[in-house]
Amino acid sequence: MERILEFAGNHWMLAGGLLIVTLLLVQDIFDSLTRRYRTTTPNGAVALLNSDDAIIIDVRETAEFAKGHIENALHIPLSSLDGKLFELEPHKQTPVIITCQQGTRSASACKKLHKAGFTQVYDMKGGMLAWEDAKLPINRKRKK
Repeated sequence: MERILEFAGNHWMLAGGLLIVTLLLVQDIFDSLTRRYRTTTPNGAVALLNSDDAIIIDVRETAEFAKGHIENALHIPLSSLDGKLFELEPHKQTPVIITCQQGTRSASACKKLHKAGFTQVYDMKGGMLAWEDAKLPINRKRKK
């Protein structure tokens, strides 16, 4: 134990970095254990869309959505989600897949939907970047 303390004293930056990384890993594990929604991959999302009559909600901003989106995705920017929850009421019992650009904003949307009583909420890991990497089709037509 004395040698560990001596090492930490001599290499305080390394010891501090190790402490920070350890705390972040513990936080990530805790978050994944207490998360109330599920995650899915792009291929898993396709399976849900094909078999369970799931809907997909794209929470990106309008400019991002216009560059390309998943066919039949509902476009509801994250900033507008609270005001549009009433439109999604009929889908409370069906699988709802949330996507964004990289998979960061979709977690916030998943939490909001779960809190609003949606029972089958899925966060698509990696967002549209993962969808494109999986070579899945993208609709580049603008919705009217």
